[in-house]
Amino acid sequence: MPRTIVRCRRLFTGLEDGARADQTLVIEDGLFTQVGPTGDAPAPAATDTVIDAGDHFVMPGLVDAHTHIVFGNARGEEDIDFWGTPEFRALRGLFFAQRVLAAGYTSIVVPGDAGNCSISVRDAINAGLFTGPRIAASSCVIANRHSLNDWFPEHVGTPDYVTGRLCTTRDAQIEEVRRQAKAGVDVIKIAMDGTHFREDGTHIAAFTQEEIGAMVAEAHRLGKKVVTHAYGKEAVLYAARAGVDVINHAFFADDECIEAMLKSGSHVSPTLTFLRNNVEFGQPHEPTAGSGYQGAQRRVIEVAKRTLTRMRQAGVPFMTGSDSGFAVTPYGEWHAREIEILVDWLGFSPAQALRAATSVSSRAMPRGHTLGAIDPGRRADFIFVDGDPLADVAVLQRPGVVTAVHIGGVPVAVEARRYDPYKVTHLSSLKWTDVYTRDRAAELGLWHSEAQ
Repeated sequence: MPRTIVRCRRLFTGLEDGARADQTLVIEDGLFTQVGPTGDAPAPAATDTVIDAGDHFVMPGLVDAHTHIVFGNARGEEDIDFWGTPEFRALRGLFFAQRVLAAGYTSIVVPGDAGNCSISVRDAINAGLFTGPRIAASSCVIANRHSLNDWFPEHVGTPDYVTGRLCTTRDAQIEEVRRQAKAGVDVIKIAMDGTHFREDGTHIAAFTQEEIGAMVAEAHRLGKKVVTHAYGKEAVLYAARAGVDVINHAFFADDECIEAMLKSGSHVSPTLTFLRNNVEFGQPHEPTAGSGYQGAQRRVIEVAKRTLTRMRQAGVPFMTGSDSGFAVTPYGEWHAREIEILVDWLGFSPAQALRAATSVSSRAMPRGHTLGAIDPGRRADFIFVDGDPLADVAVLQRPGVVTAVHIGGVPVAVEARRYDPYKVTHLSSLKWTDVYTRDRAAELGLWHSEAQ
């Protein structure tokens, strides 16, 4: 069988603290079969393909544990749920998958979307119809009253085409788990809390301990991983006790939550990139910069830094997820910022953060033990980087820094094509949405009447 032999001057395997020098990778049938010093490598046969990485830094393909591939760089929940048919969303997801891949991300986890859109995107890529990353697909977010994804007034509810599936009884919750398993999901997302609070400001868990426990047990019985949205202590604690595989966010967790996560083996995926971008990209003249949405996000960040640092110190395993798919986290642009945040805000070393983005985040994927590292027996997904992320992880954020992407040992040609947002993503835009009214301009101090 023909082999691919890759010669590397600098190699990061995703399993170690540093880079190896003068290594050679041997790839057969899409798998790494040998990884070691070039002096120990076999001599190439006439039928082998030899690739010289030159001065490029060679590392595993990156894994984003939180990318909404069919959200379409949405500016709000209406963009996500009301504009664009499910069929269009799936086709758009295939388009944006190219941008994700061009950024060096060879695997992504989709934590909830409308209907079976991400399943369709995954299947089209796996069938070879389109190029794209490996995808852990999901279906609707299982929601309850007081949770994420039960956004709209009661007269609207949660129609089948929106991202939330309202399940208010135990029977409905178990039935939805089974429906999604039959549809072919890889992961099931449960919204454990949302934007509802008690008088003291604490988040209200949307499901009881018994309810989340039953859903997780059934999902695991059916061979599916479970991820949750959980900001507050109650939601994180219930999720950890139930054995949820990945808890997203966990900003207001306490020591009891951390102990429960360590006991159950739950991972955390903070997605601080989304919050950081919300704060940094807000207009300074907007009142929300201090007291509204942006101000609230700033306060959440400060709490999250303390909480998540304690988690790291306690030994909770971290994954990296960007929450890409929103206007502030467009596809292909911000995936690697989460790696940078782990280093800058939470005290990770560059190597620890890179492991989180490769061999740890791959655990959320189907057969994740075969991904995320350059190691014999694993799938040969790897990238060439023009720079040294171990010296500066921010290099992964630079456009064009990923010079080559390989999936299953095969080089993949990707192109981040341009597009017209008003035809692809900004479907809800009306002609006045980007224009300030007179009252709004006056409120912001941008307009003064003659009387003033």
